[in-house]
Amino acid sequence: MPNILQNEIAKLEARLLQLAGCAEESVHRAVRAMVERDRDCAQQVILDDAEIDTLEVDLEEEGLKVLALHRPVAGDLRFIIAVLKINNDLERIGDMGTSIARQALVVSRRVDVAVPFDVLAMAQKAVALLRQALDALVRSDVDLARRVHGADKDIDAAHEANTASIEAAIARCVSGTSCYLAYLAVSRSLERVADHAKNIADDVVYMLEGDIVRHRGPSGQYPHRGRGQAPSDVAGAGNRTGE
Repeated sequence: MPNILQNEIAKLEARLLQLAGCAEESVHRAVRAMVERDRDCAQQVILDDAEIDTLEVDLEEEGLKVLALHRPVAGDLRFIIAVLKINNDLERIGDMGTSIARQALVVSRRVDVAVPFDVLAMAQKAVALLRQALDALVRSDVDLARRVHGADKDIDAAHEANTASIEAAIARCVSGTSCYLAYLAVSRSLERVADHAKNIADDVVYMLEGDIVRHRGPSGQYPHRGRGQAPSDVAGAGNRTGE
């Protein structure tokens, strides 16, 4: 039974990494469509979202089947729980790619409107966080996962700066409002990619140490709880960043 369970766990990890690759590629291509105003590329990203959805559903079904048939415990149980939660975050990252692609279609109609922020630079930072979170998963590196947990602040700050720049741009050029709002949606989507990367890193910490770090304040404590008192749910259920 242990060998069978480990084989099933290895299959789940392989499926998860396949989904991760598709989600990351969706964001990459959507950003390229945005920067290059490539309508064909944007439309293909939107069509390909169905494949990501299918991968997410298949992985969830397989994970639940492993839970039901093998009744894993301890580290194996935490791993499968983490896979199911990361699975959802990866699907949402794919959705962010689709959202960016839809905004690329809007922007492609107004080549005269100046780009209000560096879309490519922000996307590179967000995707870098995603890769670090996935590296932490593959390498079982809890220190790397914990670093990702606090590393999305730069992306949050960039989104705030982009919002201010876009508001100023709209004030200067009201006719470009729809295009600028598309850029604002892209900035928000990239910020959420970073949020989901943070969620993944938090799940890696839980998987490796059984420590639920989500929602902790700067002091390392949970709001309205005493020192060291964590939520009691084994699966770490609750609201997640970037939903």
